[in-house]
Amino acid sequence: MNRRSFLRSSSAGLAGCLLHPAGFPFLSEFVASAAKPNVVLIMADDMGFSDIGCYGGEIDTPNLDRLAENGVRFTQFYNTGRCCPTRASLLTGVYPHQAGVGHMVEDRGLAGYRGFLNRRCVTIAEALKPCGYRTLAVGKWHVGTEKSGWPLQRGFDRFYGSPTAPGHYFRLNPGRKLVLDNDEIQPPSTWYVTDAFTEYAVRFIQETGTAARQPFFLYLAYTAPHWPLHALPAEIQKYRGRYACGWDEIRRQRYARMVKAGLIRSCWTLSERDAESISWTEEDQKDQMDLRMAVYSAQIEAMDRGIGKVLHFLKQSGLDRNTLVLFLSDNGGCAEVGRRGFDRGAPGAEIGSPDSYSSYGLSWANASNTPFRRFKHHTHEGGIAAPLIASWPGHIRGLGELEHQPGHVIDILPTILAACGAGYLPNPDLLPLEGKSLLPALQGKPIDRKVPLFWEHEGNRAIRDGDWKLVARYGQPWELYDLKADRTETKNLASVHQERARHLAARWQQWADSAGVVPWDKVRKADTITT
Repeated sequence: MNRRSFLRSSSAGLAGCLLHPAGFPFLSEFVASAAKPNVVLIMADDMGFSDIGCYGGEIDTPNLDRLAENGVRFTQFYNTGRCCPTRASLLTGVYPHQAGVGHMVEDRGLAGYRGFLNRRCVTIAEALKPCGYRTLAVGKWHVGTEKSGWPLQRGFDRFYGSPTAPGHYFRLNPGRKLVLDNDEIQPPSTWYVTDAFTEYAVRFIQETGTAARQPFFLYLAYTAPHWPLHALPAEIQKYRGRYACGWDEIRRQRYARMVKAGLIRSCWTLSERDAESISWTEEDQKDQMDLRMAVYSAQIEAMDRGIGKVLHFLKQSGLDRNTLVLFLSDNGGCAEVGRRGFDRGAPGAEIGSPDSYSSYGLSWANASNTPFRRFKHHTHEGGIAAPLIASWPGHIRGLGELEHQPGHVIDILPTILAACGAGYLPNPDLLPLEGKSLLPALQGKPIDRKVPLFWEHEGNRAIRDGDWKLVARYGQPWELYDLKADRTETKNLASVHQERARHLAARWQQWADSAGVVPWDKVRKADTITT
């Protein structure tokens, strides 16, 4: 059976989709036969683990905080450490190399590094459509830049956004595209991309959930707070001075709030300031650095405001009572480039204004990833730890609780399929799912995971098996951590538990060989195919 036959064979109708699909024997506990749930999957871009209020941050995120109060927060959820690979795994339930996006969107001619979703995997949209779902995508796609790999070619009915990313918040960067369904369009003269994504998300829901009365899946992938630092002046001003205390104090304050809230254990020592940073007392551009973090915070608040509008529309239209909402981020805080960040805009342009083009830098990214080490690109906890909020009225145990079982973006597709009663039919042309449904965790039950979790990006690599994690930076030796005692990765036990480290390294290599991982030096040397 090929992929097309799989999709055709799955279209037996809604009744068939409500049966117990293979791999989801517990489905009857969660899916009511009366109505299929809607699903809203929201992703932030380049946002650190501790940035939002309900994860210890000082940024004002009242809508996400309320979502957490009415749902469950996962404290040990993981992404893949980079935007494209995370999106590939999120959409397909397999590891990024298996889906063809082991790095970014360049086609390097290697099976795991083609830069677009291959045909051995099925997207969430392709799996839900045969069950009567209207499938909607808004925002950043970034798993296929050619039209053959755009959302409508991968199961979505509607799309508004960019095949890559707009690259700007007030206008399109040269060479970037804004797309409505399959047609390239131009943004209006007054445009702020975060608000535009929110507007189309609400419009698509209105067309489907209220007008057509059809169950829907919405994938809302904001670009906030990815650089460039761009926000509205009044919102920037609100945060001016909030970061004058500096990154060292912000890290201490976040750590204390996270311990108090139970998000992290008090025995997990706050990791040291990154070696590439400096102390705030040594920083001689304090006002400019306060401004950079003020703009970054304003970007996150703008996203939260947009999420609030989506949630308000769901409530106003009565759809909220049967809607599963998931929120997460695609990687840790971004250290690009250097401790103060970069400036590539017009000379003299104020950071945050339309003519500027800046990042917030490594030192603030270190604060975003409190209490962990390293950043986006890396497989240490600072690069791969993500917030995950799940809310679904009537299907969540005690509201506002924390879930400490590990989860991974490969689990998102199985979770949504289980919630919606949609099966996944294994066949020789489709990869088996690597992830597991998280629905049991929402009810206080164990996740059915019997194998380790794996990572690889740009030669950075890791494996987590239970509470043990083996991790290494590209070209560096393996480090071993007991995450139960030391999730901040401050005590390397590789020399103490040498046999365990060797066993985990062999297990990682076995996975890498099976998943299509290629040594990073060979990937970099591979010729990029232009189409």
